[in-house]
Amino acid sequence: MNNIQARDKKSIGSDSSNKIQSYRIKELLIDSNSYLVPMYQRNYAWGEGEINQLIQDVLDYQQNKPNQTYYIGTLVAFERTDGRFEVIDGQQRFTTLTLLAFALKRLSTKHQTIDMEWYNKPNLGFESRKKSTDTFASLIHGVALKHLRTDEYNQDVINGYELLEKALLALGDKLKGFCSYLFSNVEIARVSVPKDTDLNHYFEVMNNRGEQLEKHEVVKARLISVLNEIEDEQEREQNIQLLSKIWDATANMERYVQYGFSPDERHKVFGNDDWGQFTPTSYTDLAACLEHEATKESGQTDNVSLSLNEILAKPPQISTSGDATLTPERFNSVINFSNFLLHVLRVLTKLDIALDDKRLLEQFDTYLNDNNTDKVTAVKDFVFSLLKCKYLFDQYIIKREFSDGKDKWSLKRLHFYNAKSQSYINTFDNSNEQDSEDGFEGVNRQLLTLLSAFHVSTPTLVYKHWLNGALFHLFHMNNVTPRHYLRRLEHLARQFVFGRFLSIDGADYYNMIYQGKSFSTVDFSDSQVMELLKYGTIENNLVFNYLDYLLWCDGTKNGSDDVVNQFEFTFRSSVEHFYPQHPLDGHRKLAKNDLHRFGNLCLISHSKNSKLSNLQPTAKRDHFKAAIADKRIDTLKLYEMIKVMNSAGEWTETQIAEHERNMLTILINDSKAEHRDE
Repeated sequence: MNNIQARDKKSIGSDSSNKIQSYRIKELLIDSNSYLVPMYQRNYAWGEGEINQLIQDVLDYQQNKPNQTYYIGTLVAFERTDGRFEVIDGQQRFTTLTLLAFALKRLSTKHQTIDMEWYNKPNLGFESRKKSTDTFASLIHGVALKHLRTDEYNQDVINGYELLEKALLALGDKLKGFCSYLFSNVEIARVSVPKDTDLNHYFEVMNNRGEQLEKHEVVKARLISVLNEIEDEQEREQNIQLLSKIWDATANMERYVQYGFSPDERHKVFGNDDWGQFTPTSYTDLAACLEHEATKESGQTDNVSLSLNEILAKPPQISTSGDATLTPERFNSVINFSNFLLHVLRVLTKLDIALDDKRLLEQFDTYLNDNNTDKVTAVKDFVFSLLKCKYLFDQYIIKREFSDGKDKWSLKRLHFYNAKSQSYINTFDNSNEQDSEDGFEGVNRQLLTLLSAFHVSTPTLVYKHWLNGALFHLFHMNNVTPRHYLRRLEHLARQFVFGRFLSIDGADYYNMIYQGKSFSTVDFSDSQVMELLKYGTIENNLVFNYLDYLLWCDGTKNGSDDVVNQFEFTFRSSVEHFYPQHPLDGHRKLAKNDLHRFGNLCLISHSKNSKLSNLQPTAKRDHFKAAIADKRIDTLKLYEMIKVMNSAGEWTETQIAEHERNMLTILINDSKAEHRDE
């Protein structure tokens, strides 16, 4: 260990074998100690979600708190008798950081601003895993990925490296600042297990340890502590009872909020004999709706006036209100509860709230402090907004539905027929559509398609600006009609695509959603705009997915092509060159200007990209033949490329330019759509 490392590391503990040491990421990667992933640990398993989340977390702190240290987690290790450290916990994160260093080492040869001269070899190895060891050795020595796509190498590690390289390239001008912050301000705590530790007992304790109190439970406790300041005992207990009821009803993002209430309460709050409306207009109105039920349960409120410490000490309770038999777990939410709370807070306050649950407590502390003179009213306003937003979310935002052995997108509402019959129907179904709720027609289907295009473009839980925009518009609509909602969503998509992703000035999400910042007709004659459509510079996959949505809308007007009619968005995150970057031997290479232009790019899944990346367009077309015959395709832009190639009999610079002109025309025409008569 060099002197700089020894000076900078912070440690707590009595001896070297039982100590917590805080390492900056650079220090960890060049630590002279050797780390070993033992055989009993699972193979490397991080995918796109975990990798993008790590990159985004670091980037968020670098941009919002550039002078603060960001703690990335812990690395639990056991020192063996030979001096090597056996990695007990944290190997996925450590492996990812090592792969990230590999990727930056390669990128530094092209980006002069990245300094990786200090990194020469990994200090992380694998016990009795030759594939993983050989993969690490090949990556650090710069072996081309196309030579590593064989069974002799660990493909999970290769995929992780490729995803990291892609994520780093997507940072563009932000890459230098990201690297500087990562290596200087991001820290990881290494926890050294005592040498005499019984590892079998240690693992048993780790695997059976209790869950920590989640941040959203701490928020609930803080809100209750505010209500505890109400002087009148009956009023205090009624308000705390109502907060707890609303919180428990909304906290399960997989369950429709109506099932958090008794049948009588559902009729009062969500429409008598309907359950698909939201009748209260304020917190006072909501309290009145539930007053009778709260009075019946008043005998259960003896322990609601608690201190914050007492609240935190109580284990979280799961509400059993309502009919358990009516809450089938068939839906999968696009967001978790902690992040949803931030969306509600942003919609309520109309302030630029960070949509990242790492900052959940900070944002709520600020909200309560800003309303210091009347915190009780602030809590009541939030409780009402939470219930209203959860109702809107359930009714008007897509979910993933699992029923009848199928997995599909869903946009449905809960409907009451009679005391013995309630069911989910399409949110905007009318009587003529009841028998074909899962078909491929109607405005419900169009809304579902656009919402799924948004979601697959930003699948992470944090910073789902499309969801925030949708909730904001829904929250302020007096009457949600399908056509009005669709117009708002299409406007939101155009703001994002034309006002940010294809704009040199790139508008801020908050300004677009809350201040109505509009956009100009896209100008593809501007070379700077065209640069934003080239490989490696496209900011967000919504550029591809919104184009697919437009192709779908246009193709379903005549309804003659079932591949288009039945198209559904899936999680396809890899930008693929239809004519390959690295063609197999015997095939010519395209000039970079033609290779990387938008006309030669499309989205496919990461796994398919790995299999098909070096194949010729004809071979790729043949790969998709079976799917097309089955009325399926990964992306409609790819479908258009295949049709152009089939017509011409080849895929050259001519077809690339032709296809690009066609696609740009669609985007140009749509960017003018705001001025169409509605």
